[in-house]
Amino acid sequence: MLGFQPGVIWSFRACAATHSAKYCLIGSFSQFIRFVQLVASFPIKAYIYCHQAMAVAFHNVNSESGLKKLDDYLLTRSYITGYQASKDDITVYSYLAKPPSAEYVNALRWYKHIDALLRISGVSGEGAGVIVEGSAPITEAVATPPADDSKASAAEDDDDDDDVDLFGEETEEEKKAAEERAAALKASGKKKESGKSSVLMDVKPWDDETDMKKLEEAVRSVHMEGLTFGASKLVPVGYGIKKLQIMLTIVDDLVSVDDLIENYLTVEPINEYVQSCDIVAFNKI
Repeated sequence: MLGFQPGVIWSFRACAATHSAKYCLIGSFSQFIRFVQLVASFPIKAYIYCHQAMAVAFHNVNSESGLKKLDDYLLTRSYITGYQASKDDITVYSYLAKPPSAEYVNALRWYKHIDALLRISGVSGEGAGVIVEGSAPITEAVATPPADDSKASAAEDDDDDDDVDLFGEETEEEKKAAEERAAALKASGKKKESGKSSVLMDVKPWDDETDMKKLEEAVRSVHMEGLTFGASKLVPVGYGIKKLQIMLTIVDDLVSVDDLIENYLTVEPINEYVQSCDIVAFNKI
């Protein structure tokens, strides 16, 4: 048991909702007990502060600073909010007067993805809320088609399909027209144009001592028909290590991304610098 000797100074500071006190007492143990009982009678209150989540905000997304903020924000995100396309993506998309330049890799990748979704399937996610300041929405932006209209269009398409005989025999006129087209194509020497895709790829080094300049030179040294490298930048990973994030455009019929990674980027001599490659985004052009 602790002993309380006369002459020992005991001090206490108490902050309460309605009281503030500082006590110093000199004397016996009974005086100390009286002091504790007095302090215990003070109404002490605790406060909990709740910070309401604020909506994501962007300012003047058509300016360089606005695009830079949007690009940095999308570095680790596929969408403006959440894990699926939502009305928040449509909101920001509608404020952009034109696609971001190739300098803003992440923003351009996101823009093309949302543009494709709006033109093909639409966006139905609600989102968490977004604020865009200093700009006016572009009225020509593609809007999400209403569900009723989509159903009506689908019904019309079904009606049209009913009128087409997919297994009917080809008529003489159709055969003749096909032969003429084939002959004209052969004579012109033109090939049917293939689709293209835009790919955003992460190229990771072995460690922090890897020369990233030589790594990028090695990656760009790969030459394939239908492969074009675009903008790139170094992105910090951690512990002093950076990865190369690079855009590339491929002709779908000529280049396989899996083949590019397995047979070109991760084999000798490039694998002296490259440890692995990951596809971040893959969008049809």
